[in-house]
Parts: sequence; C-alpha cells; structure tokens
Amino acid sequence: MAGPTLLSRLATTLLHPLTPQDVLGLLDPVHSSRQLRGVVTSVTRATPGAATNAFRPGPGWRAHDAGQWARIGVDVDGVRQWRSYSLSAPASADPEITVSDIGLVSGTLVRHTKPGDVLFLDIPEGDFPLPDEPRPLLMLTAGSGLTPVMSMIRTLVPTRRDADVVLIHSSRTPEDALFREELAELADQFPGLRVVHHHTAEAGRLDLSSPAQLEGLCPDWRERAAYACGPAGFLDDAEALWRREAAADLTIERFQADFAPGVAGAGGRVVFEHADVEVDAPGDVPLLVVAEDAGVAAPAGCRMGICHACLTPLRSGQVTDLRTGQVHGEPGELVQTCVSAAAGPLSLDL
Repeated sequence: MAGPTLLSRLATTLLHPLTPQDVLGLLDPVHSSRQLRGVVTSVTRATPGAATNAFRPGPGWRAHDAGQWARIGVDVDGVRQWRSYSLSAPASADPEITVSDIGLVSGTLVRHTKPGDVLFLDIPEGDFPLPDEPRPLLMLTAGSGLTPVMSMIRTLVPTRRDADVVLIHSSRTPEDALFREELAELADQFPGLRVVHHHTAEAGRLDLSSPAQLEGLCPDWRERAAYACGPAGFLDDAEALWRREAAADLTIERFQADFAPGVAGAGGRVVFEHADVEVDAPGDVPLLVVAEDAGVAAPAGCRMGICHACLTPLRSGQVTDLRTGQVHGEPGELVQTCVSAAAGPLSLDL
C-alpha cells in the first residue's frame, strides 16, 4: 500500500502538473524559470589562498564583455548570500571567477564549492571596457585587481597581432601572484605583451606618489591608455599621479565603494524589525556590515552602491551616505545599506 508521502506526491503532481521548464530543471539544474543559474564545471587552485571556479550558465545568461563582473549567489547555512565577482575568462567564453579566501561567501567558493554545485547568477554588468580602437595599453593591478584585466588580456592578446600591452602587477610574493604561469606563457608566445611583477614583501609598496618608479618600469606610460584595478589606496595614488602628470586616459575599476574621507554619521541604535535584533552602530560603518555582524540576513550585491541589490525600506530615522556625507531618510524610503551608515537611531525593514 502506498504511504502518505507517495500519495501526497501523486496528488501534487495531478493537481499541479509540471511545466516543461520544471521537467528540464529536474534533468539539468541550470534550467530554471525562476532564477538564473550556473553549474560549476571545475575548481582549480590559483594560489595558496585563492581558487578559480569555472561554471556553465543556464538559459538567460548574456555573454560577458572583457572586464565585466556578475553577482554570484551561494546558499550558506540556509541563507542565500550574494557577492559581485569579476569574470576572468575571455569575452563570450563560459565564465569563471578567481576568488581569494576572504569572507563568508568567498571562503565558501574557495574551500567548499565542487564541480556539479549550482551557483545563482545575475547577468554580467560593469563598464571597464577595452578601447574600441587599437592603441598601446598599460595595465596597473594589485592583488585580486588582476581578475578583470586578465579577461582583457585573454581576449585581446591572442587575437590582435598589433596588441601592445604592458602589465604591471603588484602582489605580496611570487606565490601570491594570480595567473603567474599563464601570463609568462602568454608573454613568451605573444611579443605584444610585457609582464612586470612587483612583490611588496621584497620591494615594498609600488610607489605611485611620483612618476619615478613607473618610468623605470614603463618609460612611455604617459602615452598609453591606462587601466587600474586594486585596493583603494593603490587606485587613489594612481588617480592623483595621472592628474598631476596630465597623462593619457586612466580607467579605474574599484571593488569597494569610494567613501569620502572623514565622512561619518552620528551612529546610533539600529533596530532590525523582522529579525527582532537591536545593535549599536558606529557612524562610519555601512549598515549592511552592521546587519551581517549581528547575524541578520540582509540582501547584498556589489557592495559599492552600484547595483542597488541591497535596497531596504527605512522605517524610521535617517542615514548618512558615506560617499557624499548627505543625511537623508523618510519612513518607507529605500536606502542602500552598503553605502549608508546610521545618522542616529533608526529601524530597518529587515
């Protein structure tokens, strides 16, 4: 005799027949009419503290351009967490991300993700494009800032005989340098690529406070269209140098919000209404970080104030925009928790 579980499944199927998409979803996990997905095809160690996850996206994915990023979602302890990662594969190829083992989501991707696992996806975004016309390029990168530039190099260098690219990459040690072996092979194979490694453990921080060190590494840097990606201080120094020297174009990709120096709210007691949690929040810490530190599941995406995935209704109080210092807030207003701090006591619809 059929048990109650089997009977309930039969009844559910009869009352709610499966759609073609439901059947495809049973056969292939990347097919879903509800959420764009991808299945992990390989996980390889990139450095002792980083891994590259390649994945096959399902229907609805839009082929990425070199230099773009995408929001990636993983389920951690029953909660779907979203982060933004640069896509390091060549343009239009099946995507891959190279992730350092820092933080909850990145740590999960590096240490626990395996082939066959399902990732949740949003379509690629970002405006860090290669130039439309061929011209000499300078790529300045530090740490994981190499990942979007690697997509550019993989896209441009093997397909353009006239490519002229100088990459200056800063990492702590040779072992910490992402893509080191592949870059060496590309430079041997294609004379239009020159790779310079700078290791801070031996030589100290790459000094961009004056043009002297850069001129030693790339004498014609002023004539090259430049791209820079890395930590905030590294990028701030590059911007200041380019402004002073009136050099050619500099395009920057930041991995975190560009907060204005010295901006901070008053801070205050923050109430997360749905979670029934209250905490004291400093005035210079984004509310998203405050929520996560308190164990509150909060929506998140780029964490830079770009994608608006973190928008959360404000029930009461006001917030400070850490990029501009502007204080604002009305009941029901949607606030970006990744770039907003408490400007006094407030409550959020979380």
